[in-house]
Amino acid sequence: MTLLIGSFTIGLILSLLAMGVFISFRVFHVADITAEGSITLGAAVAATALVAGVNPLLATAFGFLGGMVAGATTGILHTKFKIHSLLSGILVMTALYSINLHVMGKSNVPLVSQTTLSSYAEALGQSLGRGAVSFNVFGWDVSLHDASILIFMLLVSVFIGLALYLFFRTNLGTAMRATGDNDQMIRAMGVNVSNMIILGLAISNGLIALSGALLAQYQGFADVQMGIGMVVWGLASVIIGNSLVGTESLGLAVAGTVMGSVLFRLLVAIALRWGLNPNDLKLITAIFVLLSLVLPGFLERMKKTTSVVNPLAKPRERKARPARA
Repeated sequence: MTLLIGSFTIGLILSLLAMGVFISFRVFHVADITAEGSITLGAAVAATALVAGVNPLLATAFGFLGGMVAGATTGILHTKFKIHSLLSGILVMTALYSINLHVMGKSNVPLVSQTTLSSYAEALGQSLGRGAVSFNVFGWDVSLHDASILIFMLLVSVFIGLALYLFFRTNLGTAMRATGDNDQMIRAMGVNVSNMIILGLAISNGLIALSGALLAQYQGFADVQMGIGMVVWGLASVIIGNSLVGTESLGLAVAGTVMGSVLFRLLVAIALRWGLNPNDLKLITAIFVLLSLVLPGFLERMKKTTSVVNPLAKPRERKARPARA
């Protein structure tokens, strides 16, 4: 049960990463590699601030702002200096590796003895649970510590998802979505396309860095290598969410992204529980994303093929019935 709750918790934390990738990948159609550096930047800034005695809420906000700066830098390189979006993300991601080392001062910052948001959630759960250490759920003993953090991360994920949905319903959010759909049309309406892209990538990487800040506080450390492969994770979550709910509705697309992150984490946990070699985890993840990208189109083509009548097939001849007298 502990493995299941831990998988749900990490899946909810990384759903913020998935929502950030959703903005760059689905709204602007940009494969932003900055995510691998910005998630570590959020963790590094938050961890360093916590060690310095900063309030956990303020430290988490600092991590979010750091990610926004990284995303805005990528957007500026792409729009103002006319550098390809993929190359812009690679440049910023590469620079962030050294920046993260300078922020932390070393490759790993432990947070075991620091007060974090997870500590706040645990303290609130203990006060509401009246000193109980665990409770029974369908015959399983659930630790109050794990349940408190799970509920807290669920509330955070729901709040961020709702805020993102409401933002995209505003005039600014609608203009941002229109920029990704048809930049020439929105430019003809007087909207600055460059500013929309910069703001969108800033919000995207801000959410990714926020995910890193929460992940560091949950795991109890920030590491300079923790961002490796996170872009693939975000893409997998977005693709799974798209397969679950489709993309016709904005609200369903955001909710599907959260569900895709949780489901993908559960699949990873199940694979590890069944004996998957942890060294093969990144390879299996890449293969899974590849299949998620290829299979929907393949199944759609198969459906169209089976629905079309073969033009070479001869129609069946009906036997003439004798005329009635």
